[in-house]
Amino acid sequence: MNKTITDIAQMAGVAKSTVSRFLNGGSVSEETRQKIERIIKEHNYVPNTFAQSLKAKKTSIIGTVVPRLDSYATSQTLIGIDEELRGLHYQMLIANTSQDMQREIDAIYDFARQKVSGIILLAAEVTDAHLKAIEDIRIPVLLVGQQHELLNSLIHNDDQAGYLLGKYVVEQGHRDIVYLGVSERDQAVGVHRKQGFKRAVDECSECNVKYYETSFKMSEAVITAEAILDKSRPSLIVAATDNIAMGVMKTAFFRKIRIPQELSVTGFGGYDITEMIHPTLTTVKYHYLQAGKLAAKHISRLVEGESVRQQTIVDVELIPRESVDKI
Repeated sequence: MNKTITDIAQMAGVAKSTVSRFLNGGSVSEETRQKIERIIKEHNYVPNTFAQSLKAKKTSIIGTVVPRLDSYATSQTLIGIDEELRGLHYQMLIANTSQDMQREIDAIYDFARQKVSGIILLAAEVTDAHLKAIEDIRIPVLLVGQQHELLNSLIHNDDQAGYLLGKYVVEQGHRDIVYLGVSERDQAVGVHRKQGFKRAVDECSECNVKYYETSFKMSEAVITAEAILDKSRPSLIVAATDNIAMGVMKTAFFRKIRIPQELSVTGFGGYDITEMIHPTLTTVKYHYLQAGKLAAKHISRLVEGESVRQQTIVDVELIPRESVDKI
């Protein structure tokens, strides 16, 4: 049976408040300290830091709201957040919303009831309901992956990512292009990434680009790619994410369309698997781990009452690989 702080106090022959003071780094006598440490080790006692935080005026917990857990971008960002928060003596709680917007709103209020010190919000879009919840809870909130003029935001340079990739494929001689994006409800991926790409190809008067939409799921990208290839055979399909790109490559494989000789494919993200598949995928690398670490630093500063930039932009990097042929 797990021991409680009351049990430890009784075995040590001291008050519960003395044990609590010891656990929180407060001053106790050397004799008492050694006695409490010995009992804690003997009984493998682990303090309930969550319960302690709920009782404290200031907690050491940061809530993180994520739209999905089965995502390379999300998992890498969370690893970065967790690693940095641990060094800053904070703990992370995660609320997964499964891309349900109402669950995002509920998670914000739930975290406030749990008295977290701050919230990192990874959202596909920011609605009036999000803004109202953030205003209601009066807790520091950092938006990651999207931007809003009323919130502190940390974003990847999606416009630049789109532009870099657009310039690259045009330089490789591609003129008959399909851009396979996602809903414009997602400002970062659906709007800014596509805008950057469009800005680059618009500089080429000979380019013929058709724009389509799919979801973030690879399985749905496969279906959309099938419909596209039923109608036409572009020289290049630019996918808004690496997952979508791999869905396109799967469709090409089943149709015996050779990549890149008959169809070039690109993505965005720089997932680890993109340099292991054959052919390796040309992509724009996003530094998700770095962004997570930076997000943790920013939310800790906001919690401490310090100021951070209203908007922080994380750079991206073009990675040319085998999946794009030079025409």
